[in-house]
Amino acid sequence: MKTADVIKLDLNRYASTPPKVAIVGAGCGEVELLTLKAARYISKADVIIYDSLVCEEILTLASSRCAMHFVGKRCGQPSAKQDEINALLVASARGGGFVVRLKGGDPNIFGRGCEEALYLAESGIKSEFVPGVTAALGCAASAGIPLTHRGVARSVTFVTGRVFDNSAQSWSALLCAETSLVFYMGKEQAGNIAKGLLAAGASIELPMAFITNGARVDQDVVYAKLGSMAMVAQRLVVEGPTLIIVGEVVNVAQTLSELVLSIEERGSQRVSEHSDNQMNPSRLVR
Repeated sequence: MKTADVIKLDLNRYASTPPKVAIVGAGCGEVELLTLKAARYISKADVIIYDSLVCEEILTLASSRCAMHFVGKRCGQPSAKQDEINALLVASARGGGFVVRLKGGDPNIFGRGCEEALYLAESGIKSEFVPGVTAALGCAASAGIPLTHRGVARSVTFVTGRVFDNSAQSWSALLCAETSLVFYMGKEQAGNIAKGLLAAGASIELPMAFITNGARVDQDVVYAKLGSMAMVAQRLVVEGPTLIIVGEVVNVAQTLSELVLSIEERGSQRVSEHSDNQMNPSRLVR
């Protein structure tokens, strides 16, 4: 084969043998963040195997004939083992019909999507991935935090907050120039995260934010500095998944928030003045 040859991917090559399983990202919050393809697959599924971070409204898209299996994993709570989930996927696929493995966010961002795809493939079952809006993107956008911003952050790093390397070298690598850090499931490890970053040379004034239930109606955003991050996390009493964003982009978001608030306040003031003028015509300027 010539080195200049181009290998063209034929997207229709699977048309005659569609996958039996779709590993689908449900997005990070409300149903409107679901992709059109994900919604279509959910509506035509014969079996749905879903996680705890999938919102109830998304599940209502499934047909009444669809068999629903909850296999959610939550920190510190009884949950399905991965081996059990793998076995259920294989059994459901071999039982016939179309199977949707529904995961919060994107299936391959801390979602074990490819682990399950590999297990299915080893069992002779083909699957496909349907991407979803991962928590870092959805929560940051909903909170008004740009993960990259010219002159402030030119890269972003996603880190799991549950298990990580505590070596000084690893923390230093995370602090490369102009980088935003996003820690998934990091609230319980906030003290260790702050300690590691500070030991690696981060400033105690480095801004950060906790985002709980991001991109949902009950979203909660709490701002702090790296130096007080552990203390704020201990005082934070919330229910639901919490994302941590660390970096100067948080200051950009706060500036934007203040500007938007001032616009809203001016708008409210104009509405109030207009209402007063209508009620008291003598105040009109002629």
